Amino acid sequence: MDVLEVKSLGKSFGGLKAVNDFSFRVEPQTVTAIIGPNGAGKTTVFNLLTGFLRPTSGHIWYGKTLLNGLSPFRIAQLKIARTFQIIRTFPGLTVLDNVVLGCLNSKGENIFGALLRTKGVRREEEASREKAVRLLELVGLSKYKDQYAINLGYGQQKLVEVARALATDAELLLLDEPMAGLSADMSIVMVNLIRNVQKSGKTILFIEHNMQVVMDISDWIFVLSYGQEIARGTSAEVQNNDRVIEAYLGRR
Repeated sequence: MDVLEVKSLGKSFGGLKAVNDFSFRVEPQTVTAIIGPNGAGKTTVFNLLTGFLRPTSGHIWYGKTLLNGLSPFRIAQLKIARTFQIIRTFPGLTVLDNVVLGCLNSKGENIFGALLRTKGVRREEEASREKAVRLLELVGLSKYKDQYAINLGYGQQKLVEVARALATDAELLLLDEPMAGLSADMSIVMVNLIRNVQKSGKTILFIEHNMQVVMDISDWIFVLSYGQEIARGTSAEVQNNDRVIEAYLGRR
């Protein structure tokens, strides 16, 4: 499994430095958090990692592959997947079909194979559906598989997004505020899911404002403020860092 290594990452929008000289490393099979107040540059970092933005400076390596300049699709092929702060399910499709869409490299993506409906294509489609059902069982939504995604609650739709990301066979999952908007009960479900995904051998990098969750599940934490790293460390180290308390958690 590959290491994500970011060196001197920078992104400017005109005269604004949204991310400034940010270097970090995410070890395999760990849960790593990036935190900071609104406008700190967290989502910009995610967009740089996944090809939605191009860095102004610095380099992003995943294993031996340089991600700079690669398209989001190519990065997804490298087994990197993400979810978004604003849910992006396909409301007019069933829950099952939403997850099936995450199954990459299907023979059905070949237009001739899809039109001819060959045995190989049918087998691939059936395998994708079976895989999607297993993932819905993992996230606790198998009984909703035939419902339209729009009919699910907000938290359940977030679980669908995680299942769809896992359907890509991603080894590195980037979760953008997975707890945002969740009820207390659904937050517990999401935390348990993240722990189970880590135990299955995946690597997780996430952005989050729920400090209790961050401190409970993170192996390592990076803190940004105005695009600049101000702290890094374990939960205990970050909680007791004066710069973090002042910039993000608030003075006690």
